Amino acid sequence: MTVAVVAEGDVDELLPLMRAYCDFYAAAPSDEELLAVSRALIADPEREGVQLIAREDGGRAIGFATIFWSWSTLSAARLAVMNDLFVAPEARGSGAADALIAVCAERARQRGAKHLEWATALDNERAQAVYERVGGRAARWITYTLPVSGGA
Repeated sequence: MTVAVVAEGDVDELLPLMRAYCDFYAAAPSDEELLAVSRALIADPEREGVQLIAREDGGRAIGFATIFWSWSTLSAARLAVMNDLFVAPEARGSGAADALIAVCAERARQRGAKHLEWATALDNERAQAVYERVGGRAARWITYTLPVSGGA
């Protein structure tokens, strides 16, 4: 298995994974909107963040993760936010999630982040088991969303 930073040549294989991730969470951005996120990250990884793609030994794309760069006042430090982590259902249990998280953590260290943070749905127990297995610790925060544009 390999994990690499997404490049323009990867977006055609990345898109179905992003669509499956959105379907899992019942979100419906357009393909164009999803590709715009990927291309913004490809264009400016130092400011925006990076997407990673996991491939099985045969080269087939089986998962992805997205890291956004931020800051934490409470830690007074840089922060890396793993906003997305998805492994195709047929590849779950292959170690792809662990590999993606490990590369996210390494990228966060390289960036000078003090923490790698992420969130998952309260009922996503399979993901929670992975996160606990790799050493993640659950935090006691509630996430709120306030729409500020015409989109949902």
